[in-house]
Order: sequence, then C-alpha cells, then structure tokens
Amino acid sequence: EPSRPVGSAAPTRIVSEMVHHVVSFTFTPDATPESIDTLQSRLEALPGLIPEVRAYRVVRDARLREGNADMAVLADFDDAEGFLTYANHPDHLAVIAECIRPIVATRSALQYED
Repeated sequence: EPSRPVGSAAPTRIVSEMVHHVVSFTFTPDATPESIDTLQSRLEALPGLIPEVRAYRVVRDARLREGNADMAVLADFDDAEGFLTYANHPDHLAVIAECIRPIVATRSALQYED
C-alpha cells in the first residue's frame, strides 16, 4: 500500500443518507374492515418482495384524536435509489392499484433523509 504524507486524510468516501418514507391514508366511508385488513396484509408483504426495503411498519391510528389518518406506512431505505426502486416496483404499484385506490380518500406522504 502506498504511504500517505503525514497529515493527509484518507480518501473520502461519499455516503448517501438513509431515506425514510412516511405515508398516511384516510379511508373512504365505504371501506370495509376486510378491505382494510387486505391492504395491511398486502403492504406488510412488500418487504419480502422488494429487497431494497430496510425497515417497514404498517400502523393503524389509535383513535385518540379526531381528524387523524387511519393508517400509515413507515419505511426505511439505504438511499434515494432504494426508495425509488420500491416506489416504482411492480408489486408496490399493484398494491396501489388494487388495494389503495379503491378505499383511500386522502393520502399524504413525505420522504426525509438522515
């Protein structure tokens, strides 16, 4: 290994920041308990189908305050590329088309890095 002059830093490795995805859903009045359970099951299956997912939780509102969303997804990815792979993955898109669109009145999402 070549020697470095005294005081020189090791080569800098650029590390991308982890991306966190938070999405919340409010259901339509006609969403059935069965359709909500199916949505949750389908969402919970995604980490097994999309290797870029690092952590994934599907949670339901505890009904402690009026006006809250009904369900949320909390997901972590190594980087923006991992998130975009998930977002555009055919299995994710199928859940959106088959389970989310039919019963979701409102959706709100954000991604943040740290």
